[in-house]
Amino acid sequence: MAIEDKIVQNIIEAVQALYGTAVKADKIVIQETRKEFEGQITVVTFPFTRFSKKTPEQTGVDIGEYLKEHLVDVIDFNVIKGFLNLSISDEYWTNCLLTNILDTNYGQFEPNGEKVMVEYSSPNTNKPLHLGHVRNNLLGYSVAQILSANGYDVIKVNLVNDRGIHICKSMLAWEQFGNNETPESTGLKGDHLVGKYYVIFDKEYKKEISKLVAAGQTEDEAKKNAPVIKQAQEMLLKWEAGDPAVKELWAKMNGWVYEGFGETYKKLGVDFKKYYYESDTYLLGKDTIDEGLESGVFFKKEDGSVWIDLTEDGLDQKLVLRADGTSVYITQDLGTAQLKYDDFKMDKSIYVVGNEQDYHFKVLFRILEKLGKSWAKGLFHLSYGMVDLPSGKMKSREGTVVDADDLMDEMIRTAKERTEDLGKVEGFSDEEKGILYEMIGMGALKFFLLKVEPKKRLLFDPNESIDFQGHTGPFIQYTHARIRSVMAKAGYSGKLSQSYTQALTPLEKDLIVTLSKFRDVIAASAKEYSPAQIANYVFELAKLFNKFYHEESILKAEEADVRNFRLDLASATASVINKSMRLLGIRVPDRM
Repeated sequence: MAIEDKIVQNIIEAVQALYGTAVKADKIVIQETRKEFEGQITVVTFPFTRFSKKTPEQTGVDIGEYLKEHLVDVIDFNVIKGFLNLSISDEYWTNCLLTNILDTNYGQFEPNGEKVMVEYSSPNTNKPLHLGHVRNNLLGYSVAQILSANGYDVIKVNLVNDRGIHICKSMLAWEQFGNNETPESTGLKGDHLVGKYYVIFDKEYKKEISKLVAAGQTEDEAKKNAPVIKQAQEMLLKWEAGDPAVKELWAKMNGWVYEGFGETYKKLGVDFKKYYYESDTYLLGKDTIDEGLESGVFFKKEDGSVWIDLTEDGLDQKLVLRADGTSVYITQDLGTAQLKYDDFKMDKSIYVVGNEQDYHFKVLFRILEKLGKSWAKGLFHLSYGMVDLPSGKMKSREGTVVDADDLMDEMIRTAKERTEDLGKVEGFSDEEKGILYEMIGMGALKFFLLKVEPKKRLLFDPNESIDFQGHTGPFIQYTHARIRSVMAKAGYSGKLSQSYTQALTPLEKDLIVTLSKFRDVIAASAKEYSPAQIANYVFELAKLFNKFYHEESILKAEEADVRNFRLDLASATASVINKSMRLLGIRVPDRM
């Protein structure tokens, strides 16, 4: 049983014995002791004063004395105002390290019997992935890893937007201006080639609008009447009608894109159990509309369009089916939500989508609840903010958005320059250097984007992210490599200490206490869907180890049992750093 659980149990007994009152475990507040006070665990005593009829300080003394007498792990206490600070024995922390933290499975929860789906990425097949997609993919993958560590059965899915007018724009431009270019003939990744024609379409469209405006049309009229947009709309109608030539072109160009996306996903280190495609799901949802009309959740207006009134929920009236019987976006989302549930029967479903869609998901989830879908309560929108770059730091091909592939290449290039400048690759082969540069560059990118709470907008500075001394991935990676180097010098191959009776130094104790929080951090991160909690925890752990490394000798410790115990402590730290970083999708090197 964890020390916190023992303390809670003993406080229940203390309040009963001292004040003749039963208190429930959920009313007992336990927290980490503030650094300026003695102790490791703090109990808030204010809630007990109504039973004790004493001051918070005197109540703290009563309970502290009871705990010290009845709980062998509590060796001392102090009371500051309404806070009872408990000092836990060295023996407890030593045993915690040797029997728990050093266990191979430490940080992996038992299966909890619940299934959760994480839907992320959701790209459009008319252009490559960009910086915003990078944050989305990293968030989705990391949240899935954290939930899996927390005991959930996790299903990672990707809903690909592979149909619609924007796809037809690329197709039309390639048909008119492409001269049968292919990824092979151009040397371009497939997604970049298709994206090139999306940009070409846009340029042609703007030219035609300018001509029509010069000829006397308003801008709105010109946007509707430009020949190229009419051709794209006609192509979409042909696609929807199943025209063989259009479908063949669509399949060919999407095939190029998927191959390109596959390379980007591999480099990002993300994967999916199942892909859903809007070309398969866009007609879904009409059954749900009929169901809602029958139950009175939806209503028809005079023109035949179908709506739902959500004004009582603080939302507005929402169109769910047009008068001509065609779907709107939310119609297919209703159908796709049902399809995903039918496929996997999950308890929870997380949608990783930018915060510009906050309102859409409020409406979607509320409609599903009103339709009586039992699983709707398990739906969650993991909303995240935009990513900005310092101006002038990186240019994209079109000067508007930063391409994901360009960004990753730039990060790996910067990692190479920084690592070589610092002389951290002596004795590495060219292949080993290449692996290390990718590890550092991608680690820097991922850590920088994940250390910020998802809801916050963030400014990504590529240079700042690859600082070996900063709040960065490379700093943590370097710390791991440093520990592994110490272990290699010692010939360490596994746990050396079966028991340890020496008094712990303050830094040894701080390190074990921090390591002991790993499971709680995983649980909190899973509850909040927040990789930032893991990222900031592992940074603090790396920082603390570096302090320990500089102030306490490991290999030169005078006594063999101290040396062995510190090697075990170093090994446990390396393991928790590695596990934490893997939850963020980041690999750590064994040497640098």
